[in-house]
Amino acid sequence: VTLSELLAETGFPGYQIHSICQVPMHFFMPPLPNCLNKPSALLRPRKHSAPVSRPFHLSHGTTTLGFIFQGGVIAAADTRASAGGLVACPAVHKITPIHSHLVVTSSGSGADCTLWERILIREIRLYELRHGRRLSIRGTAKLLSFMLHPFKGTELPFHNSGPKLIYVCSDGARLQGNVFSIGSGSPYAYGVLDGGLRWRMSKEEAICLAREAVFRATHRDAYSGNNVDLFHVTAQGWSQRKREDLKEEYYRRMKGMWDL
Repeated sequence: VTLSELLAETGFPGYQIHSICQVPMHFFMPPLPNCLNKPSALLRPRKHSAPVSRPFHLSHGTTTLGFIFQGGVIAAADTRASAGGLVACPAVHKITPIHSHLVVTSSGSGADCTLWERILIREIRLYELRHGRRLSIRGTAKLLSFMLHPFKGTELPFHNSGPKLIYVCSDGARLQGNVFSIGSGSPYAYGVLDGGLRWRMSKEEAICLAREAVFRATHRDAYSGNNVDLFHVTAQGWSQRKREDLKEEYYRRMKGMWDL
């Protein structure tokens, strides 16, 4: 008689333990995720679920512009925030002063633009505290283009010669020029700017040109409108012109046409 037969006849618990041990262990253990079976899978990026599609596309637009002339830099923008066929807000601020000699105009998602502007103000202040001097306009544009990427340790240029006008796209592209207009109303604004912009303009002529460009764009573009904000930046700093209602400008123009 073998030992196993004897244990089976007597009902000794050791036999039951021996029998249980013959059952594969995976029968009692829950299946592990693939990432635990394969440690290399932990290093792979997770696949996120597909974004929920919106029932309809919310179109939005704006009109912002800036140009350089002998008296400094002019920046102007409308004040309408649109979401499809809805005027979400008629009195937003699309021009934000960063410091005494720098203003930025924003076009696109209001939440993203507000976030980038706040981070930019913070980083410029930290740079000034660390180095004892203010970051240049070119350096600020480069910093803004790196906003979504690590930028610590990057060489930032320090040049403060004359006014600068730089366009920074959300993908990091940077373009420097003498005139820019961004937004859905920019084609109409460019038509006015290209016909009237001159280097030797007076301050009053530059302000009238910027107002005219924004007015014409808001008259033809459904996503721009309501008011016009205008900033003038010089070596002494920026100054803001009182906000003007474009509706009043439109009725003045129409009255003048009928009087003729």
